[in-house]
Amino acid sequence: MMPRIIIIVAFYIFLSKQLGPSIAQTNWIRVGYYWYSSGHQFLPISDINSALFTHVICAYATVNSTSYQLSLSPANEERLSTFTDTVKRKNPSVSTLLSVGGPDADYSTFSSMAKNCSYRKSFIYSSIKIARLYSFQGLDFAWQNPNTSSDMFSMGILFQGLKAAIGLEAKNSNQSQLILTARVNYSPMVSSAGYPTVTMQQHLNWVHVVSSGYTSPDVSNLTGAHAALYNPSTVDNTDYGIREWINGGLSANKLVLCLPFYGYAWALKNPIDNGIGAPATGCAIDVFLTYREIKNYIDQYGPDVHVRYNSTDVVNYWTKGKIWIGFDDVDAIRAKVAYAKEKKLLGYYVWQVSSDVNWVLSRTAGKLNELLYAINTFSSIHLNSDLYFSE
Repeated sequence: MMPRIIIIVAFYIFLSKQLGPSIAQTNWIRVGYYWYSSGHQFLPISDINSALFTHVICAYATVNSTSYQLSLSPANEERLSTFTDTVKRKNPSVSTLLSVGGPDADYSTFSSMAKNCSYRKSFIYSSIKIARLYSFQGLDFAWQNPNTSSDMFSMGILFQGLKAAIGLEAKNSNQSQLILTARVNYSPMVSSAGYPTVTMQQHLNWVHVVSSGYTSPDVSNLTGAHAALYNPSTVDNTDYGIREWINGGLSANKLVLCLPFYGYAWALKNPIDNGIGAPATGCAIDVFLTYREIKNYIDQYGPDVHVRYNSTDVVNYWTKGKIWIGFDDVDAIRAKVAYAKEKKLLGYYVWQVSSDVNWVLSRTAGKLNELLYAINTFSSIHLNSDLYFSE
């Protein structure tokens, strides 16, 4: 098998030299989220390696609870004013989007805005205006906690209104239409309510599936994969969610898979029992750890301890003494990118770019994408394998 892969890669390199940059042009989406909140930002905007992404999303703008327009602090306005120009210096072809909402967004404000026609109009108008003012090419709607049928119905109406307004604005301004995306739960069902998949299919360019957060030390006293690709014992896994989205009416080429650059640390009951599902006593180190923090911790306290990989759930983990850390390292990232390709998804997004270390995970995802594209390119010319692949 290895000689075949080597020939495939060599053939890809040959095509790249012969055909130039066009060979690397695919329809794959490679999105990087950048959260500029003071508690989550680890690198300046100018240090974002935008060459590794097709789209970079700036998070988050909030919604004013009185006017229902986008609300920006003076500090946020300063960041937004230069974000797109700064990111495009390293990659002029990258597209930028402004994300609205996020995990800290007030639920009642979003719910009221989506349900009221006048409030929706204020939100839609101000969102488009702000996106254009600061040179963003799209909007990302990140209402992460809609939990009633009424919320979901109103969200569908909001998406329909947003898309119509975006189309009209583009026509009147003679500019390209803004991209419209949304961040959604790993499954189309939340409690007893379901996302408006038909409306989303019609009016959104794509959705960012939050395929993580399935477990953590504050909800389970068993170690586990917080972003498990598979899990035979529960529906809380990415593969289940993706299949449910597709079965529910959202096409695979509208789905963008999450690559989480973070993990959790459990305190083991017994250091000897240290696999997936091992008994634990809760959180160790900190509630939430970025990939950067995890790697720094390992380098400091156990550089000689091997990072293990569980291919059943698709997760990496490191353990020393009573400390057990589960996270996605290069092994899990490769498996998830390959999964997204296999399922013909639109691409992947990383949460978030600031948490990477020397762009290791981002480069891993991008290089595997190129390799898989090379394999598909080579396979598509239907060469006789017996003739060209003698081992």
